[in-house]
Amino acid sequence: MNYYFNNAMRLEGDLMSRGKEVKELREKMGMNRREFSDYYGIPYRTVQDWEAEKRELPEYLLRLMKYRAEVEYMMKSKS
Repeated sequence: MNYYFNNAMRLEGDLMSRGKEVKELREKMGMNRREFSDYYGIPYRTVQDWEAEKRELPEYLLRLMKYRAEVEYMMKSKS
């Protein structure tokens, strides 16, 4: 994974919670919750609950979201 997205996924040497990771990813992408939920086709309330750590975000889904963001970032960098 590119440094751009991967660097923000650690906090004080410990792995961030998945809720914090998804929020950090969303912020790195420059999106608000509504834009992020529309972009990934995920209900707004689900994104809100993940960030508040009221609902568990499956690890595989977080990895897929990071992957898509990374691919889109690389595509934009090349154009």
